[in-house]
Amino acid sequence: MIETRLGKIEYGEQDVITLPGGMIGFPQLTQYLIVHHREGSPFRWLLSIQEPALSFLITEPVQFVPEYAPVVSESQVAELGLDESTPHLVYTVVNIPKGRPEEMTLNLAGPLIINAANMLGKQLVLEDAKYGLRHKVIPQSPAPESQAA
Repeated sequence: MIETRLGKIEYGEQDVITLPGGMIGFPQLTQYLIVHHREGSPFRWLLSIQEPALSFLITEPVQFVPEYAPVVSESQVAELGLDESTPHLVYTVVNIPKGRPEEMTLNLAGPLIINAANMLGKQLVLEDAKYGLRHKVIPQSPAPESQAA
């Protein structure tokens, strides 16, 4: 059990996700849990076991971008122990500016791929230009044009 800002969380070894390279910017933190935000929510928390004050808001990107299909290199597939039949999870980090949920973005360029069979994961850095760091979930509506009388 660990105590976090999300409350006390009980877990077993089977719940621990190992990210050997950590998350970008946090290479030393390699052990995480995925905690539900709340029932029915598309969001989860990726919570560091080693530093319980650190968590990342994540979501399955296909819920917001149905065509999202990151290409994982053969070396990354091998590193994670994936094959065509291996169950796996794909998450992206969510950024919600304080007090401005309508400006929520997804980091589609840095997906988190997790092998659900061995709980081994990796945050990738995609070089595909169609996936950005700050993909807007709610498109901004254009400003109304002023009409001349």
